[in-house]
Amino acid sequence: MPKKDPYLDREQQKYDNPVPSREFILEHISNRTKPANFADLCGELNVFEEERQIALKRRLRAMERDGQLLFNKSKCYCIPDKVGLVKGKVIGHREGFGFLELDEGGKDWFIPKHQMEQVLHGDRVLAKPASFGKNGKCDARIVRVLEGERAPIIGRFFREHGMAVVVAEDPRISQDIMILPGFEGDAKHNQMVQIEITQRPSKRMNALGKVIDVLGEHMAPGMEIEVALRNHDIPNQWPKDLEQQIAGLTDEVLEKDKEGRIDLRHLPLVTIDGEDARDFDDAVFCEAKKSGGWRLWVAIADVSHYVSKNSPLDREAIQRGNSVYFPSEVIPMLPKVLSNGLCSLNPKVDRLCMVAEMTVSQTGKLSGYRFYQAVMNSHARLTYTKVGELLGGDENALGEENAALVPHIRELHLMYKTLKAARLERGAIEFETKEPKFIFNAQRKIESIVALSRNDAHKLIEECMILANVAAAKLLEKHEAPALYRVHDEPDPEKLMNFSQFLGELGIEVTMPQEPTPKEVGELFDRLEKRPEIELIQTMLLRSMKQAVYQADNIGHFGLALKAYAHFTSPIRRYPDLVVHRAIKAVIKEQGQKTSGEYAYIQDEVDQLGEQCSMTERRADDATREVADWLKCEFMQDRVGEVFSGVISSVTNFGLFVRLNDLYIDGMVHVTSLGNDYYHFDGKKHCLIGENSRKVFRMGDAIDVQVASVSLDDRRINLTLGEEVGQDRYSRRRAQKAVNEATSVRDQLRAGAIPEKGKGKGKPKPAGKSSGKPTKKSKAGKKSASKTKSKASAAKKRPGKNARKRAKS
Repeated sequence: MPKKDPYLDREQQKYDNPVPSREFILEHISNRTKPANFADLCGELNVFEEERQIALKRRLRAMERDGQLLFNKSKCYCIPDKVGLVKGKVIGHREGFGFLELDEGGKDWFIPKHQMEQVLHGDRVLAKPASFGKNGKCDARIVRVLEGERAPIIGRFFREHGMAVVVAEDPRISQDIMILPGFEGDAKHNQMVQIEITQRPSKRMNALGKVIDVLGEHMAPGMEIEVALRNHDIPNQWPKDLEQQIAGLTDEVLEKDKEGRIDLRHLPLVTIDGEDARDFDDAVFCEAKKSGGWRLWVAIADVSHYVSKNSPLDREAIQRGNSVYFPSEVIPMLPKVLSNGLCSLNPKVDRLCMVAEMTVSQTGKLSGYRFYQAVMNSHARLTYTKVGELLGGDENALGEENAALVPHIRELHLMYKTLKAARLERGAIEFETKEPKFIFNAQRKIESIVALSRNDAHKLIEECMILANVAAAKLLEKHEAPALYRVHDEPDPEKLMNFSQFLGELGIEVTMPQEPTPKEVGELFDRLEKRPEIELIQTMLLRSMKQAVYQADNIGHFGLALKAYAHFTSPIRRYPDLVVHRAIKAVIKEQGQKTSGEYAYIQDEVDQLGEQCSMTERRADDATREVADWLKCEFMQDRVGEVFSGVISSVTNFGLFVRLNDLYIDGMVHVTSLGNDYYHFDGKKHCLIGENSRKVFRMGDAIDVQVASVSLDDRRINLTLGEEVGQDRYSRRRAQKAVNEATSVRDQLRAGAIPEKGKGKGKPKPAGKSSGKPTKKSKAGKKSASKTKSKASAAKKRPGKNARKRAKS
């Protein structure tokens, strides 16, 4: 064993007969002028005993697997970086090609379709550049798969001609997965299943898998949520040790837990939430000060009293990170006995709380604050709708039982108006969004879609919560207590420039500074809020902004125009708030207050928690978006042939995306459906221009469209121009021809048909309809697992620059 190995001591502690460390092997091979074979390494590293040579070979193979070494065709070991290899993650695209997200950062590399045949979305690979194009674009050639995608694969199970195949629900997995006889489990035709890959794909073979779980029928109520939970690996079962921890909890707060707390049960604190809310994090009350301004109490559920650090409850809460709110179901961060019971500030019962007691000046400034543990009793459970009606002039909106609360609500409203003026003064950006809400029938199917608008009751509570979050951040920063801040970085100058160009195309002349302040952006938005395209402008502005995240390093919140901001107000449904509660308790305990559930974090802990909580937040957003897209497509399946008015929300080189008015649903008009002309895409002007007709389709244009078809598998609603519906009498015939000519299972699904179980030839069954006819013979059954290359796919042009963005969405 060479004495110069700096990690010799560590290796000797691990192994009785150690071999050179990974670090030393890498350094040694890097210093060589050429790659080394195994015999060279054994001689140069003084590894001569047979047992140690076997151990060295195992270590070298492990280093190959992790991408640290490459074993080349000459049977020599070399460093990947030295031979131009890079590591990265494969991002698949529904059309069969993909992108390589480089570990080292920079622009993604394009992966052609024939290279994607040997990998799956999510794989980590070694790759090298195959060719370079304009603007630094690079095509990748896959050299080796380092680590296969570990997320579960959910898909639809089909039987055709004695063969079984699963079409993955995630459109980024474009390869069909073959299921060999004996590996089908109890799966039946057109059921949703979860599979495990047993053999990876290659250039000549599809991936092979086995069914490990059957989820149920494809269109069963709630199936969209079950699929999203598994696709995104969201925990939704409570572990046994957690159930044991909460077994003794009841709905009532123990008297001993109230001891030593400030008693606020006399204050008329109230909760104001939506009609369908089940957990109540926050309660508010304010009163006018004789000297001017207000005193505001924001009482927040004291979750940290019940969820102690490193307990089973805590470990599960970290894994979940946040509650996930689907249209018809909630996956809570905490069990219901806490989220809907002990921790929820339900009316007319005693509850433990953490309180931010603040003073607000006449100009809407936070002039003072203090935090403490308390016991409270909510005087009423009010809703946004009823409070909004009261503030709109309906004196009886809250009913006789809550009449005594009306003056307090009006005082809150007066304070809100002052806080709003201060918000505008500092330049916070305020978006007025209309969110779609799904109305379900008794069968859990969508009956209608309505828009949810925010009234003054929503905004009033929002301003109170922002103020409490600011106070929490100020306290943590003042005492240098490690915790999680909610940060929002400054926008990217290039994206802001693109936004300015977009406004120019709408005829709006603006001069945007290269590094604008929040106030400058907010003032611009205020100038445009009366324009008819405001929703589209708002969407484009949001795209130019960076995403807010959780981190220990406070860099401020650009969108809210705040120097310090930390989430304190929702510990029932967000783990970062629980972290903030514990950190604040640790601070006030040092000041002499009696506390429970406090914890003083160290920097490394909050760094890791910031990454985890930001990840779970993105995961929840992706899952809820996936479910919403599924439901929208399901809703539109019964509206094929109907004509709607809409607005062009996005323009690409392959067509238009149109948002349907009143439904808040986007569909796509493919460029081939725009008429008898060649259309050219102008990325700077966000439009398609007809070569001969000079007809222009521009983002923001009003347009009438007809629903041509709906692909639930691709989450895509295909539209045609409404004005051409009557002229194009062959459109339905072309659509039926596409169905008839579809050969593979995936092609049939994309053509809007469900492959029917059978052995003979025939037409596929249209989606949503029953048919006793057998299906057309598929390539999957005809050629087993082997693949064939098509000239059409080989000649297919490289996708446009927006394809990578669509792959992520």
